[in-house]
Amino acid sequence: MASTIKDVAKMADVSISTVSRVINDSKPVSPEARRRVLHAIEVLDYKPNEVARSLVTKKSNLIGVIVEDIGSNFVSQILRGVEEVGRMYKYDILLSSSYGDMDTEVKFANLLSQKQVEGIIVISNLHNPKLEYKLEESKIPYVIISNFYEIEKFRANIDYEKASYDMTKTLIEKGHKNIMALSVRRDYDRTYEKQKVSGYSRAMEEKNLQTTELFVEDLSQEALEEMSGEILKTIKDKNITAIFTTFDTLAINVMNILLDNKIKTPDDVSVTGFGGTTISEIYRPKLTTVKIPYYDIGAVSIRKILKSITDKDTSFKENVTLPAQIIERESVKALND
Repeated sequence: MASTIKDVAKMADVSISTVSRVINDSKPVSPEARRRVLHAIEVLDYKPNEVARSLVTKKSNLIGVIVEDIGSNFVSQILRGVEEVGRMYKYDILLSSSYGDMDTEVKFANLLSQKQVEGIIVISNLHNPKLEYKLEESKIPYVIISNFYEIEKFRANIDYEKASYDMTKTLIEKGHKNIMALSVRRDYDRTYEKQKVSGYSRAMEEKNLQTTELFVEDLSQEALEEMSGEILKTIKDKNITAIFTTFDTLAINVMNILLDNKIKTPDDVSVTGFGGTTISEIYRPKLTTVKIPYYDIGAVSIRKILKSITDKDTSFKENVTLPAQIIERESVKALND
């Protein structure tokens, strides 16, 4: 039978409250009493009730994480950064996956709050005002991480406009003049898609080159297939030699459409992605892409949460901009060689 706090108090010849003070390090205890309590805990192999302890100390050493889909590549990279930094500071992670259901996100936020977590991190590309309201109401420090929607509260991310400008400029420097941008239309004005297209347009206009912009409704393969006819027609009519896409998955699906229509990448049309996820390395030809430092985004986000816990301030708003990197691979051909 497991030992109780009463057993420890009896063996150490102290009160239960003294044992509690030693365990929680809440109030001063004489060195001799502390020694006897710690000795009794060791002999009896006493394990404090962590839930009860957290109610007293307000310290659970738990961070709740809600993800849209744990199978998503960018989610797993961010999660790794969250988990490894959390472990460094002796925090455990309670993980839950909503699989794209907004009501489930709210349900998990309630559940994590009941579990006395000290912070919540949401990794999701859903726009969920109910969740944000619930998190604000809970007064628990939280961060929402998205690589699609612009977040008004604190965020750690890259400069999407600059990264897109740099990628388009790279294509121009390789001799491409007829470059098409392919992005996602859904909630365009509230997403990073607007910044990406802005960066593309700025690079093109600096060289007095004509912009060509096409939009798919979302990132599903079905949405892109519906656009395939217009994509192919635009490539032919405007003699497009390169396509700047706003996601790695979008780039790879475009390359598949080109291949199905006997258009080779990069011999006929070069293609770039955005994200730098694992799929960009294993697909052939390997994808030239903007690499987003997802691990660092996760690491910075949990550090911000932990600092907020220490400072007892949940209102942090300043953002952190991390460097992106252009990864040049096989999907882009230079026309000026």
